[in-house]
Amino acid sequence: MPLDVLRVKALCFDIDGTLCDTDDQLVLQLARWLSVTRFILPRHDALRSARRLVMFTEGPGNWLYSLADRLGLDAQLEVLGDRFVDLGIAKSGQPYRLVSGILVMLDNLASHYPMAIISTRGHKATYRLLEQSNLTPYFRAIITGQSCSHTKPYPDPVIRAAGLLGVTPGSCLMVGDTVVDILSGKRAGAQTVGVLCGFGERGELNIAGADLLVESTPDLLNHLVLS
Repeated sequence: MPLDVLRVKALCFDIDGTLCDTDDQLVLQLARWLSVTRFILPRHDALRSARRLVMFTEGPGNWLYSLADRLGLDAQLEVLGDRFVDLGIAKSGQPYRLVSGILVMLDNLASHYPMAIISTRGHKATYRLLEQSNLTPYFRAIITGQSCSHTKPYPDPVIRAAGLLGVTPGSCLMVGDTVVDILSGKRAGAQTVGVLCGFGERGELNIAGADLLVESTPDLLNHLVLS
């Protein structure tokens, strides 16, 4: 179903792979580690092998979050993640890199739509990333993996964000790079945009029900009403 832009009253964004190139940074770091064994890698290509490995773990990682929700262990997982942050284990060795054009996009959208962050990261990790990237001021609501009883792909985070933004879930547009972003939005009754600058594949995002696919998140400016 094509995107109905007149229905959109608020925007919800995933972070990793959507606003920040955190997945690409992980690929580069992993490629450096793999380079010492590149002689046993397919085509002796450490970068290609690293990307395939991260893409492979993306699905099981999201499945693990979903399983933890069903077993009632999500809170424990997020507390453990925050403990890693406190210990400095989760700290990036380099500044977080934004997807090209993100700040221009957010500057343009901020005066037209209330916006929210919806992330499966823990509270501390989410805020650290946003603050280090100077993104916090753009968002009226920040939903982390600890904000609701269930995180993505459940609808709870989108419903919570809609309430904080003062709109109905059906008036929200959920923007993300993975299937769980799309499923969370659709299950809440929101419209969804899949971005191809992260790790989501065109086919799987279409199957999940994305109302629109864009090559990169800032391309969203070409599809929204800004007057």
